[in-house]
Amino acid sequence: MDKNKQKYIGATAIIIAAILWGFDGVVLTPRLFNLNVGFVVFMFHLVPFVLMNTFLFREYRRLKEFTKSDLFVLISIAFFGGALGTLAIVKALFLVNFQHLSVVVLLQKLQPIFAIILAGVFLKEKIKRRFIFWALLAIIASYFLTFGFKKPNMSEDAPLIQAALWALVAAFSFGSATVLGKKALTRLPYYTTNFFRFGFTALMMLIYVLITNKLGEFSNVTSTNWLFFLIIAVTTGSGAIFLFYFGLNKVKAVVSTICELFFPISAIFFDYFINGHALSVVQWFSAIIMITAIVEISYKRKKIR
Repeated sequence: MDKNKQKYIGATAIIIAAILWGFDGVVLTPRLFNLNVGFVVFMFHLVPFVLMNTFLFREYRRLKEFTKSDLFVLISIAFFGGALGTLAIVKALFLVNFQHLSVVVLLQKLQPIFAIILAGVFLKEKIKRRFIFWALLAIIASYFLTFGFKKPNMSEDAPLIQAALWALVAAFSFGSATVLGKKALTRLPYYTTNFFRFGFTALMMLIYVLITNKLGEFSNVTSTNWLFFLIIAVTTGSGAIFLFYFGLNKVKAVVSTICELFFPISAIFFDYFINGHALSVVQWFSAIIMITAIVEISYKRKKIR
């Protein structure tokens, strides 16, 4: 297969993964609002992990080969990228009660800013003035994306304010996982990293639901909930992640960044055509500025690697 064809296949795989994530954020996950947030996150990782065991069960033998550093990185990825990050984004989606779903998804795309800041702190990567300019522009745009030209009312806008803050926590967490994942992938295959990420996260969330006494939520899971858990596990969960890394192996990082834009774009599309919610003119303008800034930030960082 020629290189150009491989690039097209890789780009298509990343685009499909991004669209699946957009569909999940505004259509699938919010339909589980009748369940506890922690329990939902636990199931998001347990179900895919059980399915992964059917074809990746041989990965367990790698446990004895892991160094202390490997285990630390994998557990940290599971905590930030799995437990904390997913808890934060699911909490944000549940708080807005089917309103402003695309806004929450867009805010979560600020994660490259946190990833670069953390890379500067922990990996000693140099942070240039150009990054500071685009990062500030993205943060300012995110405010207008959330509230428009109006000043937020601490009472009326409380759910939206909380959702925005949780979305930022998710952006920070996923950005942290990106930095940690960079280190993990220098030693481990992506499928190994993902297998143990889901496994360790499922274990963490099991402890969480036990401590919070939410394991009894199983009795509240409806047949519709089970259907959504299975759909998410196969598509937007492990399915989309494997598609993404399959594509990433065939295209340059800059191409991947452009393809990933289908995530927020598809979220806006699905939120409008399925939920009937449209961004205002100010929000559209802010979203375009924010996405442009994120592309500039990601392009700059990946270009110099």
